[in-house]
Order: sequence, then C-alpha cells, then structure tokens
Amino acid sequence: MLFSVVATLLLNTGFSLAGKGDFYQIKVYHLSSSAQENVVDEYLEQAYLPAMHRAGIKHVGVFKPVASSDGSKPDEKLIYVLIPFGSQKDFFKIESKLSKDQQYQSAGAKYLNAPYTNPPFDRIETILLNAFEKNPKYSLPDLDGPKKDRIYELRSYEGHTENISANKIKQFNDGDEVGLFKRLGFNAVFYGEVVAGSTMPNLMYMTTFENKADRDAHWDTFRSDAYWKELSSLPEYQHNVSKNVTLFLHPTDYSDL
Repeated sequence: MLFSVVATLLLNTGFSLAGKGDFYQIKVYHLSSSAQENVVDEYLEQAYLPAMHRAGIKHVGVFKPVASSDGSKPDEKLIYVLIPFGSQKDFFKIESKLSKDQQYQSAGAKYLNAPYTNPPFDRIETILLNAFEKNPKYSLPDLDGPKKDRIYELRSYEGHTENISANKIKQFNDGDEVGLFKRLGFNAVFYGEVVAGSTMPNLMYMTTFENKADRDAHWDTFRSDAYWKELSSLPEYQHNVSKNVTLFLHPTDYSDL
C-alpha cells in the first residue's frame, strides 16, 4: 500500500518509470543504542539480504560510518543499505515479494514483529536515485584488502536549483567526469541523480579504496590531473555545487559490495 502511494506521488511529479539504467535505494537506519544496532545487523544479515537475493537482487551493500581519528563516535548510530534495482519497476515490486517470502518472515521475526515498547530503530531514511546515463549499471569494487580497512566514500553534491544540479550531472555525463574517475581507478560503485530525498536537488556517488591512504593518494592524483583542470575551468560548469557532503564508510562483514 505504501509503495503504491509513493509510486503515484512520484508519477504525479513527473517521475518516469521508463529508465534504462539501474534504480538505487539507499536506506539509512538511525539508531540510538548498540542493542538496536545488533538487532538490525542480525535482521539484515540473516533475513533481508538472503531474501533480496532470492528476489533477484544479487548484491546489497551494508555500510557503517568510519570512526574519527580519535576513536570517538557520534551519539547516533547509522547503518547505510544500498540496494541496486535493475529498474524502477523492480523497486516497486519488492515489498510484495518480501511479504510472500515465508523464510524471510521467519528469519526476520525479531525485527519485523518488534513491539512498540522496544523498536529496533529510531527512524529509517530513504533516498531514491536514477543511475547516470554515462554509468547506467553499478559495479563491484575491485579491491583485495580486508573489508575492515576499506574506505567507501559516499558523496552528495547539492545544487542551488534544479537546473544548476542538472548542470553538474551534465558535467559527469557529457563532460565525462565519470570517465575521469574510471581512468584514475576510483572503483566507483554507482553514480545517481536523487529523485526522492531530503536534500534535493542533488546527486550522489560512491567510490571505494583499499584504505584511507589509498583514498588520499587517488584524490591527490585527481586534483592534479590535466583533464580535470581543463574540465573544471570551463565556463559552463562554474558554480554548480552549493554543498558537498562527504561520508567515509566501511562495509560490514556480510555486505555484498
């Protein structure tokens, strides 16, 4: 019922279900305790990801923020879940599939049937994205090191207006900023235009690295690259980002990505 309402709202605002590339959902669990974190981890690992695999979603990414250099963490705990759907239609069908999956209902009972006196999370935030034309399908990271050392960088570029944000997306597509990231080995998982979220208009993308030093070295190379200097100096691509939000994440042991 909820998904059908969301679909109607998106269609009424000009959102198309005819996209040719992937359609991404990012779910952000907002948690206030380690007990909640344990319940959500157990649910994702033992119920949700296996059910998504049975439903035809091969890879689901689960990530948590990297602790700061002094080891401190914010009071709020966060878990990011990235689901790459083959199409928008697949996204709108998933809840119906899960509701009919008895194995999922059984494995996820502790989470799904949690009482109001002990909810497993505070809130769930959802972000929906259309894949960029230049990068229509997600990619698995080509990394060799242990997951605990990996750095996944999730960036959100907000625009002053819809047209200005579209200009930054054009820079990635027509300006081939996507190709530049690929040439420099940034191991991008996805690039997407946000079509539903709390900080629109914006785009988001995720790049991956063996560790923090590897990440820093890649960005040093990027900033000094001749093509980037040329592209970023073009008059048509000036002042097209109002805010850059960068998150450093690491994948959980059970993450597919």
